[in-house]
Amino acid sequence: MTRRTEWPVSAGDHGAGPGPEFAAGHTAGSEGAYEPEAGPGHGGSGAGFGEGAGRRARSRNSGSPSSSRAEKGEPRDPVEQARNICLRLLTGTPRTRKQLADALRKREIPDEAAEEVLSRFEDVGLIDDAAFADAWVESRHHGRGLARRALVRELRTKGVDSAVIDEAVGQLDPDQEETTARELVARKLRSTRGLDRDKRLRRLAGMLARKGYGEGMALRVVRQALEEEGEDTEGLDEPF
Repeated sequence: MTRRTEWPVSAGDHGAGPGPEFAAGHTAGSEGAYEPEAGPGHGGSGAGFGEGAGRRARSRNSGSPSSSRAEKGEPRDPVEQARNICLRLLTGTPRTRKQLADALRKREIPDEAAEEVLSRFEDVGLIDDAAFADAWVESRHHGRGLARRALVRELRTKGVDSAVIDEAVGQLDPDQEETTARELVARKLRSTRGLDRDKRLRRLAGMLARKGYGEGMALRVVRQALEEEGEDTEGLDEPF
């Protein structure tokens, strides 16, 4: 006769009794005793129950977010998650606090954990919106020829504070800004030859306007460039 072994249904018995199929398939609302899976050659309902519960347990475990994170080696602590996300995003590319905060929010990091990490990164200098703004102005003005208005617009989209933006763009010398505008027009001037004067004016002034230069400066710079080529600029004082 095969001896039947009974396992009490209680959380404290899981470690000494049956395997994972007990935890997954047998709860306090089930029968009062659990019949272990029969071995090879021993039929009965116990084998079917054990195999089915084991499959259900594996299916549930493999599909859970926590097990997926564990397999990928991702930390479960939201502060550690936030720290890792920020470090990855800052690798090789400076970012503003708002950019990082938006990224953490998108990844559903709790606000409290995000605030803790962002403040800590500011304290140690890994986040510095003022330095970011200064570098942005320097790079985008000399690299793309952008004027103050365009630079202010871009920095606002990055979430930089207005006072920080004003200080950064304030370092751009007005004379340097006009010099850059003249260089931009000089590079574009050749491609407009053969067009009538008004069309050249609109094309060149429009290019400066898209880069953030004011109407007065754009008109002055374009008019001077056209005069140097021998164009008649009479009547070009009107706004374009």
